[in-house]
Amino acid sequence: MTEGNVFATSQRTHRCGDLRALHAGTSVILGGWVHRSRDLGGLVFMDLRDRAGLVQVSFNPDWSAAQVIADAAAVGVESVVLVEGVVQPRPDEMRNPDLATGDVEVRATSIRVVGPAVTPAIPVARGKNDKLPAEDLRLRHRYLDLRRPELQANLVLRHRLLQITRQFLSERGFLELETPILTKPTPEGARDYLVPSRVHPGEFYALPQSPQIYKQLFMCCGFDRYFQIARCFRDEDLRQDRQPEFTQIDIEASFIGRDDIMALSEGMVAAIWREAGHDVSTPFERMSYADAMERYGCDRPDLRYGLEIHDFTAAFAPLDFVVTKSAIDGGGRVRGIRVPGGAAWSRKQVDELEALAKGAGAGGLLRIKKAEGKLDGPVAKFLTPDAEAALALNEGDLALLVAAKDRVSHPALDRVRQECARRLGIVDDQARRFLWVTDFPMFDKDPETGALSAVHHPFTAAHADDMAAYPDAPERWRALAYDCVLNGLELGGGSVRTSDPRVQSRMFTLLGIGDVAEQERRFGFLLEGLRAGAPPHGGIAFGFDRISMLLSNGTSLRDVIAFPKTTAARALFEDAPTTVPAEDLGELHLRSTVEAK
Repeated sequence: MTEGNVFATSQRTHRCGDLRALHAGTSVILGGWVHRSRDLGGLVFMDLRDRAGLVQVSFNPDWSAAQVIADAAAVGVESVVLVEGVVQPRPDEMRNPDLATGDVEVRATSIRVVGPAVTPAIPVARGKNDKLPAEDLRLRHRYLDLRRPELQANLVLRHRLLQITRQFLSERGFLELETPILTKPTPEGARDYLVPSRVHPGEFYALPQSPQIYKQLFMCCGFDRYFQIARCFRDEDLRQDRQPEFTQIDIEASFIGRDDIMALSEGMVAAIWREAGHDVSTPFERMSYADAMERYGCDRPDLRYGLEIHDFTAAFAPLDFVVTKSAIDGGGRVRGIRVPGGAAWSRKQVDELEALAKGAGAGGLLRIKKAEGKLDGPVAKFLTPDAEAALALNEGDLALLVAAKDRVSHPALDRVRQECARRLGIVDDQARRFLWVTDFPMFDKDPETGALSAVHHPFTAAHADDMAAYPDAPERWRALAYDCVLNGLELGGGSVRTSDPRVQSRMFTLLGIGDVAEQERRFGFLLEGLRAGAPPHGGIAFGFDRISMLLSNGTSLRDVIAFPKTTAARALFEDAPTTVPAEDLGELHLRSTVEAK
């Protein structure tokens, strides 16, 4: 390694993509992959690539021996070579303004193949108009796909974002502490990946869905500020662009409240975005869960456009229209959005929106448009002047309404709102609208059975005033939980935790884990830690893969994960998961009920 060049080694002096005009006249040794090669009959031009970029290498009888030229002409693309030569300026007419090294070339005096390559299964070098191979084929040959400059740039950015995160938190007194990967099965909403124990027959570890309990135990241990770039695992049903293993920025701190965590998170997010070249204004906007659902039908609303949801129930209540009347009588409401210019949409286009609403659970979509000064639609003739005034449609507007209970109308109107915004072209792709959604419900109540389930997780603290005001109605409690949202995407979520073991035990009881022995069996190690003296504490976790995807302008999480799984949770490059020989299963005290393929 030479002073000032950290990439210099005993085998190379410079990286290909680092060469510039200031290196003119310098003798160099380069190592890299043959990106492209052009044999012009006695002259050979080669683009040599490493992760820093490309540089042109020329082989010419004026400076290259005949054998060197012949050897260069014979090298296949993607082979790894060592090249010696001298950096020289390119002639003005041959400079390449699209290439960082485009002002220079390396005039080679020797070439040696150190990693011969077979014909690549998929191309690495592509023209501007060349399409990528199918994703499954690229994932099968990931070792080639990862050579693409754009993917390498994504992973380099990911590295930088990781380092700025570590720096930001370390400078604020947080300790990067590791938690176990082999853990106790404690389901948190998704299925665990189970790992059989060979030395303890019939017993299993689980891969962690999150470090939640461990980071709370760190608080009980006195490590008052913890973070981890944590690997997490969830055995979920197949979903588009979800990975069974993922990375999150995991944070926990003691003697803090909700506002403390939110302020810390805003500073960290701003630092991460700044590292990627973007300015972020803080503090972020805030909105209660109830307000978000009422105005947008969604707990992660996209604020880059309007199309807010309005409640028209009072205007429709007196009407003798069976659809709205039966919905209101059944405890539902009439709610919807006004779409400027939507009256010009065809019947087919509006039918497509109704299909989206039905797909989200609604029975249908009521439509009223204003054209040529008149209201039109199946319900229009039932409208009173008061109802028309409440709709407040301007010329060319379209009202799209759902008459149902909120649990039905929320997702339906959310889906319709998003599609209308897309069709209207009113989404500003350059805007960044960060938002905190707060005061989530503590529990969901099953309308059929009345059973409660945790909206976030069972370790979240409830508002003390709600617990006091409604001691026998936990479904009315609000949680001290908060989600960070950007443009309709959840970046992260967290909460203040329950630090009193008696309250935590009560939460388990409300969730149907009422037996003390069962609580101790499943969560005894947390309860013991809380009983030993626990400070008030809370935290948050951010999805690092999603953040990396957004900041690299990727379209999929697979663009920023080195070796991802498919949507079917398969690793095509290594053919995993796979069957295991019966004798290996036997050592784990297991037997497969599935016949080998």
